Amino acid sequence: MAGKMEFNCRIEIDGTSPRPAGLAKARLKKAAKFFAARSSARVRIPFREVAVILQDDAFSAETHSAINGAEGPTDVTTQRYEAIPPEPEGVYGELYVNVDMAVRSAPKRRGWSAAKELLLYVAHGMDHLSGADDSDPADYDRMRRRELAWLKEGDFA
Repeated sequence: MAGKMEFNCRIEIDGTSPRPAGLAKARLKKAAKFFAARSSARVRIPFREVAVILQDDAFSAETHSAINGAEGPTDVTTQRYEAIPPEPEGVYGELYVNVDMAVRSAPKRRGWSAAKELLLYVAHGMDHLSGADDSDPADYDRMRRRELAWLKEGDFA
């Protein structure tokens, strides 16, 4: 197919179990691959390898500080890397996803499970890896609409 980019991103899941959020690692990996494919297609840059590291609040606070210089835990922290020769060009990165925050935040949204909240964090992280920025309200709204559409499209909603 002319114009269609082949998608072959390696996804690794590591860290704290997603079980407190009611999510199996296999489903999380499938969703992460789906979100990476959507992010990749959006920017027309191949996603090559992404590690999804599940963490608790304490670990989240550490990575948030180390990567972004910000204090306290957050939903997801992203770290993108450049390809190291002989790796092919593309997106390589890590998503540090806070399971504790997903479990705590989900009840605040009507009809929303902790699993769905955790998947939203993964979609949000993949969006950031593709270069999306949510530093102003309009950009945040665009990202959120896109991520919610991905959840629905992938039947993760």
